[in-house]
Amino acid sequence: MTDQPEILALDFDGVLCDGMIEYFQTAWRTYCQVWSPFDPEPTPELINQLAERFYRTRPVIETGWEMPVLLRALIQGIPEAEILGNWPDIVQQFVKTDNLEASVLGPKLDQVRDQWIAEDLADWLSQHQFYPGVIARIEQVLHSPVKLFIITTKEERFTRSLLQQAGIEMPEGLVFGKGHQRPKHQTLRELSAQSNPAPRIWFVEDRIQTLLSVQQQSDLSNVQLFLGDWGYNTQAERDSASQSLDIQLLSLAQFTQPFSSWLEGV
Repeated sequence: MTDQPEILALDFDGVLCDGMIEYFQTAWRTYCQVWSPFDPEPTPELINQLAERFYRTRPVIETGWEMPVLLRALIQGIPEAEILGNWPDIVQQFVKTDNLEASVLGPKLDQVRDQWIAEDLADWLSQHQFYPGVIARIEQVLHSPVKLFIITTKEERFTRSLLQQAGIEMPEGLVFGKGHQRPKHQTLRELSAQSNPAPRIWFVEDRIQTLLSVQQQSDLSNVQLFLGDWGYNTQAERDSASQSLDIQLLSLAQFTQPFSSWLEGV
């Protein structure tokens, strides 16, 4: 394995940017619309405690509509350990008992977020923060021979707005956002097709399921996979990556250092 990629592909939320506060606020506002109002109204202290529990269990979420359901589970007293170990069954149980539909809950969550953005974009953007050192690292890569791409499920315009706030201007064509409407492995396939032979691509993601989907593509053997251990993942997922021959566990300290340090222990 070479110690430097030709293309560096990065996820955004959970790799570059921590949007956990925004996730909770959007999920909470949606929760309050779907389920009966609280009586009495919860105190700020109780909401803060709920937020902390949400942050610890958020890695189980597969798609956004599940976030208010996660709050429902926490409020109903389901232990965090059970949520972390058995979320697919738990979420389906709430779907049945509370008569929920992803096709309804998902758009409702999007509507809550869109309304917030329309009313106060600056406030919405302020709910995000970049992980320490990542902006300087992006600057370094943008001024190096390595081509940098961002592949994210966040809308491109918001990804760019957040980067611009941090002083990063990404050239056109380097950000693949929600509107691209392709699984990440397909986007990586498109990047691979840019040259022949296929370029060396390093892909950093915080969701192991996404990495596993890339791993299953036989024509993407040119893509080295990295799981960012500072993102939205669980200890069990990090342990799985550390035992994998195809997925390299990466720390934030390594990410901010030269590429050669990413491969320590490989």
